[in-house]
Amino acid sequence: MKSLLKLTSIHKSFGAVRALRDVSFELEEGEVHALLGENGAGKSTLIKVITGAHQPDGGRLFVAGNEVAQLTPSKARELGIACIYQQPALFPDLTIAENIGLRLKKTGFLSRVRWADQRTKAVDLLHRIGAEISPDAEVRSLSMPEQQLVEIACALGSGARIVIMDEPTASLTQKEQHLLFKVVRELKQSGVGVVYISHRLEEIFALADRVTVLRDGESVGTNPVDSLTESQLIKLMVGREVSSIYPPAESEAGAVVLSLSNLGCSASGVSGVTFDVRAGEIVGMAGLVGAGRTELARILFGITPADRGEIQLNGSRVSINSPREAIGHGIAYVPEDRRRHGVILEMSIAHNMTMAVHSKLFPGTWLRTKAENLLAAGFIRDLGIKAYGPEAPGGSLSGGNQQKVSVARWLATKPKLLILDEPTQGVDVGAKSEIHKIIRGLAKDGLAVLMISSDLPEVLGMSDRIAVMRGGELVEIIDHKNADAHTVMAAALGTNGKDAA
Repeated sequence: MKSLLKLTSIHKSFGAVRALRDVSFELEEGEVHALLGENGAGKSTLIKVITGAHQPDGGRLFVAGNEVAQLTPSKARELGIACIYQQPALFPDLTIAENIGLRLKKTGFLSRVRWADQRTKAVDLLHRIGAEISPDAEVRSLSMPEQQLVEIACALGSGARIVIMDEPTASLTQKEQHLLFKVVRELKQSGVGVVYISHRLEEIFALADRVTVLRDGESVGTNPVDSLTESQLIKLMVGREVSSIYPPAESEAGAVVLSLSNLGCSASGVSGVTFDVRAGEIVGMAGLVGAGRTELARILFGITPADRGEIQLNGSRVSINSPREAIGHGIAYVPEDRRRHGVILEMSIAHNMTMAVHSKLFPGTWLRTKAENLLAAGFIRDLGIKAYGPEAPGGSLSGGNQQKVSVARWLATKPKLLILDEPTQGVDVGAKSEIHKIIRGLAKDGLAVLMISSDLPEVLGMSDRIAVMRGGELVEIIDHKNADAHTVMAAALGTNGKDAA
């Protein structure tokens, strides 16, 4: 096969930190080549080298057999290199057609913009990827999955021959994931080379031809995907055996902490939810995207208060009309969107961890920096956060460590109930295993945990009981002894066992 992209012995450092060391990578025509590694392994830096955002300190880069020196983002686009990032880079105040038009071939100076042609092109591209979105819709009105699909359409419209996909399914529904896989396979058949980055190993085995693994800035191997097992791939990524991604339960359920009776909220589309969560118990919430799981979490945290039903905490009926009231009742909530509602990247780790307890930590006028740093240092130690200290900015951390900081912020409130929404989304296998151990440890210490996850193996592996939602309603509660993927999906889809197979 023809080589579309080849990198040999790439080096890149940022000050004293070596991000890439002697990394080699090759992408062939009509190939899906997976790029894997833990957070901080060097994947993002390598992408930026390929797209011209970073200049390597050493090594050589070839596109279609020709060596390229001093690659820039504009030159990369001219050479047919496109990158679809996990966070879409679209103009929110422009329409879909206008965003796609900006990625198409540039016209000459003072040339007339042919709006009808742009719209027609946008319609064709959206139809090609199966996206049922109006080309006249403004990007700001789109959901995150819809924006992701528009990014894919932009890449296709630019005529790219090398397409990099960075966690493309992180925010897509199951239906949209199938559409994406179809698009990837069509790109492959047309001779496009795809660099596919994902923490979801099942996607790698379903789509990729070869896989290159980075660890600590070095490439530790390139192999045909069908020559590896999942455990072998994990070992390549983390440099060790991960004996159990889902640690065994070490606690027994105690007294009821949270009790819901016919709970609902008209604005959220949630109705008739009745179940309990006990001390030392992990209740996993399963269901398809849009089933109402996150909406229920927002009700419990007072973001969209309930307008019917009853909430009891530790046997007493309570009314929760704001996050402040929820915190006062001992409820903590780690939301799904880590970038928007989790870690503030420009603030220090210590500031991020103490945001929810400022009034307790600083009862007077003066900030107690020493007390803040001591609290943060304790969480850094106890949660195994990899950072050079409490003063390090949140943006300097890997995704897994940022998630640990989000958890620490709410543990600082000393909650009785911890709600975790997609706690391991977008983190690598090693970090995922560490977060699972933390969650198990919290349950062992008597904390009641309500865990929302779209990762079905995670729900099955971590939950003592599984609450399945569909259409804003709780449809079934399954004990972990009786739970399997077939049973949970049948409940989530509203089908019988035969249909869910």
